[in-house]
Amino acid sequence: MKAVVLRGVTPAEEIALSEVTMPKPVPGWVLVRVRAFGMNHSEQVLRLFEIENDYIQKPIIPGIECVGEVADLLPEDAGRYPQLKVGQKVAALMGGMGRSFNGSYAEYALLPANHVFAVESSLGWAELAAVPETYFTAWGSLFECLQLKASDTLLVRGATCALGYAAIQLARALGAKVVATTHRESKLPLLDEAAEAILDDGILSGKVHGITKALDLVGCRNLLDTLSAVEKGGVVCNTGILGGVFALNGFDPIKDIPNGVYLTGFFSNFPDASTIREIFDFMEAKALSPKIGAQFPFEKIREACMALDSGKVNGKIVVTV
Repeated sequence: MKAVVLRGVTPAEEIALSEVTMPKPVPGWVLVRVRAFGMNHSEQVLRLFEIENDYIQKPIIPGIECVGEVADLLPEDAGRYPQLKVGQKVAALMGGMGRSFNGSYAEYALLPANHVFAVESSLGWAELAAVPETYFTAWGSLFECLQLKASDTLLVRGATCALGYAAIQLARALGAKVVATTHRESKLPLLDEAAEAILDDGILSGKVHGITKALDLVGCRNLLDTLSAVEKGGVVCNTGILGGVFALNGFDPIKDIPNGVYLTGFFSNFPDASTIREIFDFMEAKALSPKIGAQFPFEKIREACMALDSGKVNGKIVVTV
């Protein structure tokens, strides 16, 4: 089969397809025929520097999510996982995919059965591929961490990314008011689904009012300012690292978290079947379709990676296989 294989730091311009051996099912693992996959910032991070760490299996096929069909599984696993029948439409994501074991940049992927989820959806393969990781992260951030309600006013900081668009869409469908930010004036029109779009110069405290919940996708670079921008009793969820700062050195919770404000974060490594089902049921009920920024065939994976690295695509990048 064809796949992208990484052996070390690999700029997008050096990405190419290789012929590799087709994997075979083993106990607890399911062979998935990959129909499409979404691309993620974390895969760029893997290619450009994280791959040098010892905890990354090498060589590795990258890709932390995919959609497709069950191609094969062992007879004993057919009994253990009755929802995973050959031909069943599925989504798979996270759990070490594309880092601890081979991921989705391939025609077939051998994946742990507990991270492969049966899907019922009217979406086509490309739209379906834009859902798993992005919408699971948005859903967990909004509903598990922020406990978002229709009465809330939600700030989405760093909203002109696939995750930001998904969060705005889900929050609006719930009935919440959304205030969204971008640091590029040219991207303000892209936030037309939000009730208010704001140009972010790094300081929002004192410029926004009535914010009860905040989803910070910029991360540690502006997190302290986000904490100061919400109302007393407000909750801030730090989910993204678009700002390129991965930790808060010298962070003092007593002084840096305003009194009566709450800080949480969402880590998307542990999806479960019930949550994935909830997401697709909600999207079907609300007739929601994800925002696809660019679509490439698998043969153009080099160009897809270059588009990812450029940071200029507005919406999810999807590759169809």
